[in-house]
Amino acid sequence: MSLTDHGTRARFGDRYPTRVADRPVIIDRAEPTVWGDNPGLLSADELSAHAQNGFVSVPQLLSPDEVSQFAAELDRLATDPAVKADERTIVEKSSQQVRSVFEVHTLSDAIADLVADERVAGRARQILGSDVYVHQSRINYKPGFGGGGFYWHSDFETWHAEDGMPSPRAVSISISLTENYAHNGCLMIMPGSHKTFVACVGETPADHYKESLKEQEIGTPDEESLTALANRHGISMITGTAGSATLFDSNCMHGSGGNITPYARSNIFLVFNSVENALVEPFSAPSRRPLHVASREIAPV
Repeated sequence: MSLTDHGTRARFGDRYPTRVADRPVIIDRAEPTVWGDNPGLLSADELSAHAQNGFVSVPQLLSPDEVSQFAAELDRLATDPAVKADERTIVEKSSQQVRSVFEVHTLSDAIADLVADERVAGRARQILGSDVYVHQSRINYKPGFGGGGFYWHSDFETWHAEDGMPSPRAVSISISLTENYAHNGCLMIMPGSHKTFVACVGETPADHYKESLKEQEIGTPDEESLTALANRHGISMITGTAGSATLFDSNCMHGSGGNITPYARSNIFLVFNSVENALVEPFSAPSRRPLHVASREIAPV
């Protein structure tokens, strides 16, 4: 399939139908990336870069002292037997080491405070042009010598299909607590890919979400579409020091490789959705995912 515009199709009011056809379809994005011209911590140039590329980096969101405090908090959570046994915790398929802990802002007062911090929520409000709430929060661990990767995907494709997010009016912020090198499984984004939506093939199985959080297979784009997007947009490797952060649009095509180096990666990952983009029933899944994966409580931050 060539990367051509098939137009935005309407299927029962769904502008982004996915997992319903027998071949991939590319759909032009209908909504803006930056909603309005809103004052805030992001400069006009940064907002412009976010609109153009789908992401913007903040070199030192956290101070070195804050990095140390949050790193200790992540260590505490990863080594707490109760947390590891909790349904909100996902472990690596091979090593059984903690991979992610979801709804982490309800498990940690420190992370709850970070969610509400103007440096974080304020930037999300500025980009989305409205009040925001937490759609999802988690911490990710990618240990050295075996931390698994995340295959190429658009978060919005999953959130739309499986959670009922109507439009890509959501932004994620990944806050690094370790050095991000090009060689230790850093985040990779295809800049500009947020402007097109890749509709995926394959129906959503019932209750598959736990396996998909370990290794996503459903809702991943086909290789031909990925090749076309990469050829058009290129691939940016998001590196930076501990304490740096990247805000990226929910429809960015992104992923990360495995980590076979000695240098562990860990980050706090927060997703803010506009209060004007509340979830409805899933568009392409037999049932809702659990609330700790996709919150339905619109509590403005």
